[in-house]
Amino acid sequence: MSAGEKHKTLSGYELKSYYGPSDIEDFDYNQKLGKPGAYPFTRGIRENMYRDSLWVMGQYSGFASAEEANERYRYLIEQGQTGFSIALDLPTQMGIDSDSQGVEGEVGKVGVAVNSLADIETLFKGIQLEKVRQIRTTANANSIIMLGFYVAFARKHGIDPNKIGFFLQNDCLKEYICRGTYIFPPSAGLKLSADVIEYAAKHLPNWTPIAVSGYHIREAGATAAQEIAFTMSNMIAYLDAAKGRGVDIDACARNIYFFLAAQVDFLEEVAKFRAARRVFAKLMRERYSAQDPETQRLKIFVYTSGSALTAEQPLNNIVRVTLETMAAVAGGCQTLASSSFDEAFSLPTEEAVTVALRTQQIVAYESGITQTVDLMGGSYACEVLTDKIEEEIWNILAEIEKRGGAVKCIEEGFFHRHLSDGAYRFQKSVEDGERVIVGVNKFRDEKEPEIPTFKLSNETGKKQSEKLARLKESRDNVRVQRALGAVRRAAQNDDNMGDVMVEACSAYATMGEICDVLKEVYGKYTPLKIY
Repeated sequence: MSAGEKHKTLSGYELKSYYGPSDIEDFDYNQKLGKPGAYPFTRGIRENMYRDSLWVMGQYSGFASAEEANERYRYLIEQGQTGFSIALDLPTQMGIDSDSQGVEGEVGKVGVAVNSLADIETLFKGIQLEKVRQIRTTANANSIIMLGFYVAFARKHGIDPNKIGFFLQNDCLKEYICRGTYIFPPSAGLKLSADVIEYAAKHLPNWTPIAVSGYHIREAGATAAQEIAFTMSNMIAYLDAAKGRGVDIDACARNIYFFLAAQVDFLEEVAKFRAARRVFAKLMRERYSAQDPETQRLKIFVYTSGSALTAEQPLNNIVRVTLETMAAVAGGCQTLASSSFDEAFSLPTEEAVTVALRTQQIVAYESGITQTVDLMGGSYACEVLTDKIEEEIWNILAEIEKRGGAVKCIEEGFFHRHLSDGAYRFQKSVEDGERVIVGVNKFRDEKEPEIPTFKLSNETGKKQSEKLARLKESRDNVRVQRALGAVRRAAQNDDNMGDVMVEACSAYATMGEICDVLKEVYGKYTPLKIY
């Protein structure tokens, strides 16, 4: 970068060569910072943070069949993992069973196939769930069904479901914005997500009923401020829906999480996490009049950026993931999943996921950055950037509110346009050489990388179909039809779907059968064309 070029963060914030007291002359310590564990929680949501308890260490894992995924989970727990995330294959995320026409090549490919309670029972076999700090899932459009599976599993096996650390992503709105695993129209999707939040507030107060997801928004082209603002706008839609049903804000929001990305720009990411906590605390206090300090504390689940990984010189990705992991920890996350260096090629190998987990453990136990809370707090550069990001977040939120809120912005393509433009600008900056990606547009090595990659069996889809056929023959199909009828009536009457979903899942109705009934009532979403 020449002397005449501007020095900018990944999101485009200009950086001075150095910062000093004059850059924060009007800085109010108590208003902007205060102590860790105290409002506005800029410095962290707990007084001693990692000095008392480390973040939940997990991996995004799950593939092929429930049997194979179970083996991977048990291996990772043996290696010191304290939580795990159940990656669902695309048919499952779309509410389609493994025996449906046209899905054969996708069954078990990017996650584990979960068609019924029987798969959940296999998935959790031999795992002491009460001792795992957090069990996450990628279910969004069909999160109410995953809730049904989990509660049905716990009850059948004599476990109090409220004693298991279940963590439901349950963020359907970001699917319309950027990720694409939607099923129903936005209004119906929002209704089902609100059902989960309401049901958990009444019956499962220890669960995380939603992880509002900025991760996918950032990966799709958002800046740091857009990632937080778009996520906040979706959260507002969910909480407004729950509040409109008379659900107490402290009951439904005290356990919600934000699921955010950690990119490689260390300073910007630390400032982003700090700004997010401050904005969240103010929203909870001023918009929702939350009385419980716990409700004002933003819990953050971070996943290191998959889009930052390169197929070129893949071992460089270990360094990238380390930087991102350190940014997440310095930024004060509560849960962290670190990417594996081979994810640009395939699902990670056992060796790669072990390296990813060891990365977290080395940061936790060897780096020293966990010994003091908010180690970047008071840095002139960090405080200036935190303020800039916060200001932009508020400005974007005001624009979204002016346009009618998150659902209206989805329907009108507001988010899509911003993300498409952002992704284009970033790619152009790489191709023009303005943004250096080591091994891609600078310091290239023309040799083809030679690393072992994960291989999936071609038999997964066939085996899942055979399992489903056996299930449908052995279950009580009269009970299944009765349960599906109750699901249909509840949807038609606009009732909360929690109880009827637990019964349908307990009867071994499949994901696809339940979703087909809901499609009859709600219809299917057709994506809009924005250009």
